[in-house]
Amino acid sequence: METIVVGYDGSEAAKRALDRAAGLAQALAARLVVVSVSRSAHVPVEEPGLGPEWPMLTPGGAAGPMLGPLPPPAEPEPAVAPTALAERLLDQARATLARRRLDVEYVAEMGTAAERLLEVAEERHADLIVVGREEHGFVERLLARPVEETVARKAERDVLLVH
Repeated sequence: METIVVGYDGSEAAKRALDRAAGLAQALAARLVVVSVSRSAHVPVEEPGLGPEWPMLTPGGAAGPMLGPLPPPAEPEPAVAPTALAERLLDQARATLARRRLDVEYVAEMGTAAERLLEVAEERHADLIVVGREEHGFVERLLARPVEETVARKAERDVLLVH
């Protein structure tokens, strides 16, 4: 075994998977590729509504009490690099693995986690993909297939689900 890809999102399951993948990589003298995926860049959405340029509101017409002007709109959030969250998570993984003697590559990606993990594993000719397994509620399973399930179903290489 030469290359192990592990998905890392900062969750407890991902921390367990990172630890297991690092242990395997160390024991087998394999290269470890830690992948963190951001879904998309945060784009602030301006909410429609009344701004300070609108006149004061009065319930019941002109004879009613004055409510005063609406507060000014919130400051827009600064633009964040699309992979900034993934980079922060990779910093956590670096700190976790700092004391281990490993050949590690850290990869920040943007997109769907399962798809990006599978693509990185393919690009790096990985022998194994390691992902953490979490318990998912009924609604979560109904709305979307969990990452580990998608990876296990679509991977063309071995997958280790860490509980």
